[in-house]
Amino acid sequence: MLNDPYDRRSILRASALFGGLALTAPMPAWARGANLAHGTVRQGFDQVSGASIDLAIGEGMFATGGRVGHAFAVNGSVPGPLIRLREGQEVTLNVTNNLAIDSSIHWHGILLPFQFDGVPGVSFPGIKPGETYTAAFKVRQNGTYWWHSHSGLQEQAGHYGPIVVDPAGADPYAADRDYVVLLSEFTPMHPHSIMAKLKKGDAYFNHQKTTLTDDYPLSAADRLMWGKMRMMPTDILDVSGSTYTYLLNGHGPDDNHELMFRPGERVRLRFINGSAMSFFNIRIPGLAMTVVAADGQNIRPVEIDEFQIGTAETYDVIVEPTREQAFAIVAEAMDRSGMGIAMLTPAAGMRAAVPALREPILLTMADMGMGGGHGDMQMGGAPAADPAMDHAAMGHTPAPAAKPDDAMGDMAGGDMAGGDMAMRSMAGMNMRDTSMLPPQVKVGPGLDMVAMNPQDRTGYPGLGLDKVDHRVLNYRQLSALEANTDRRTPSRAMEIHLTGNMERFMWSFDGKKFAAVSEQPIRFAYDERVRVKLINDTMMVHPIHLHGHFFEVVNGQDPAHQPRKHTVNVQPGSSVTFDLTANEPGDWAFHCHLLFHMHAGMFQIVTVESPTGASA
Repeated sequence: MLNDPYDRRSILRASALFGGLALTAPMPAWARGANLAHGTVRQGFDQVSGASIDLAIGEGMFATGGRVGHAFAVNGSVPGPLIRLREGQEVTLNVTNNLAIDSSIHWHGILLPFQFDGVPGVSFPGIKPGETYTAAFKVRQNGTYWWHSHSGLQEQAGHYGPIVVDPAGADPYAADRDYVVLLSEFTPMHPHSIMAKLKKGDAYFNHQKTTLTDDYPLSAADRLMWGKMRMMPTDILDVSGSTYTYLLNGHGPDDNHELMFRPGERVRLRFINGSAMSFFNIRIPGLAMTVVAADGQNIRPVEIDEFQIGTAETYDVIVEPTREQAFAIVAEAMDRSGMGIAMLTPAAGMRAAVPALREPILLTMADMGMGGGHGDMQMGGAPAADPAMDHAAMGHTPAPAAKPDDAMGDMAGGDMAGGDMAMRSMAGMNMRDTSMLPPQVKVGPGLDMVAMNPQDRTGYPGLGLDKVDHRVLNYRQLSALEANTDRRTPSRAMEIHLTGNMERFMWSFDGKKFAAVSEQPIRFAYDERVRVKLINDTMMVHPIHLHGHFFEVVNGQDPAHQPRKHTVNVQPGSSVTFDLTANEPGDWAFHCHLLFHMHAGMFQIVTVESPTGASA
C-alpha cells in the first residue's frame, strides 16, 4: 500500500465538493472590486532547475495589448517558470502559497505517486494560504509537459507554466536550438464572471453567429433547420477572441515576441497548449514542420504544414530555416476569432508578414453524430477493429448500432454543398433519442443530444482544416518511435459517453456531473489492460485527460506503435478508442480539459488498485 499521509476515503468523500463548493469558493477582495495594490507581473518566464526547486504562488496585475487585469503569478511571472529536469534525477518541488485562498499545482503528464499529483479533493487537500507543499519523486520520463493550478479557476488567470525533461541518454531528435512555445489566453474578465455568463447563455461570447446578411454558405432553409434544433453551426469555442488576447510565452500578438535562429540550424519548437478554453491551428507560413513528439512521447517523424492542438496537448516540431528571413509563428484560434503571434527570426526587429484571419468555420452533420461528413475517413484507412471482449463485464454495455433511416442513407458522405435535403430531413429527427444510449447513461436535463451514428474520426485533422490545400496533421499519422512495452490484448472494454446540454452549459460523463459520482470512481485492477471507447454525444470537441497514465490511441497503427498520449481530442458527434494499462496505483482525475467544462461537471475519478489487489 502506498504511503499516503492523508486518509484516502475522507478525501474521496470530501471530493464531492470539488464540483460545487471547492470550485465556487468566495471571490477574494480583488474580485469584488477592492482597490488593487498588487505589483505588475512579468510577461514570459525564467528557467528553474536542480535537485530542489522553489515555486511561490502570488498575484499581481498583468498587461498586454491594451488590456490590464488581475493575474495569478508563480515566481512573479505569467506564465510561471520553465521547470527543466533530467530523466532519472531525484527532484524536490517546494510550492509556497502566498495567496489569501487555497491553491495547488498539478504536474501535467508527469508520472509520479498519486499523492503528489496536485488535485485537491482527489490526491491531497490543497495548499492553504501561507503553507509550503513539497513533492519529492524520481523523474521517470523525458519530454515536453506543463504544470497548472487545479484549484478553482486559477489556471485561467495565469497559474500555469512549462516543463521540459531532458533525456538521460542521447536525444533522437537533437537540435541546435530548443524553444518552448506556450500557448494561452488572457482576459481582464474574472473567470467566475465568465462562468456566470456561460451559465446564463452558452453563446454569450459567440460574436460569429450567422445572420441573413452573412456570407456563410447557409441557405434560409438551413438557418431555419438549425433554429428548429436550437443549435448553432458557429458554436465552435465557448469563449473567443472578442474576450481573449491570445498569448505565446505570455506575449500578445502586438508584443513583438522573438525566437532567434541562424540560417541552417535545426530548431526544436515545443508547443504546449496551456490555455483554459482554446484550440489552436499552428502554422509557420513558408516553413515546413516535422512533428517528432506528441504529449512528450517521441513519434516517427511526420512532415506537415499545419496542425491543430487541443487544450492540454503538446507537440514538438523541428524546423530548419535556411534563409536569412523571418517567419511568423501563427497560433490561430480554431473558431478564427483571433490569433497569437511570435517571430522566428535571424535578427532582432526583422519581421515576416502575418496572414489575415481565415473565414470562420461551420459545424456540419458529421459534428452531430450522423456519420459520414467532413474528413470522417480521410487520410488513412479505418482503425483496427476491436478484439472480441466481454463488454458486459464492466456493466458498461456498448450502445446498439444506429437505426437505419432513409435520411441517414442520404447523408452518408455528408457533403454540405449537396446536403440541403438531408439536413432538412435531419431537422425532423429526434436528436435526443435516448433509446440508443447504454444503461449507464443517465437521461435528464443535462443531456440534450445523442450522437445517432458516431464514427471514429482519428483521421480528421480538426474543425476547419479538412479542406485546406496543404499538409495537416491527424491522429492516424502518429506512430510511436519506440515499441510499446505492453501489447497484451485488452481483457475487457468499457464505454464512456461525453454528455452535455449546451444551451444550459451543463457538462458530464454518462449524463452525471461529478458531484453525483464522486464516491463511485471508475475502477481498474492493478496492471489491468482495458480498451476504453469515448463517445461524444455533444457538438463540441472535448480534450479528455487522464492523470497519472499514458494510454495508446487506437488509430490504425500496428499495436506495437500506437501513439501514447495523456490527452485525446474527441471530435463532435464521434468516438475515440484507447488502450490503457492501469499500472499506476491510486486515485487519479479524469476530465475534460476545457476548464469551464470541467468546472461544470465533466470530471471523474479513476481508482487503480494496488498490486496486492486492495485499494491504493
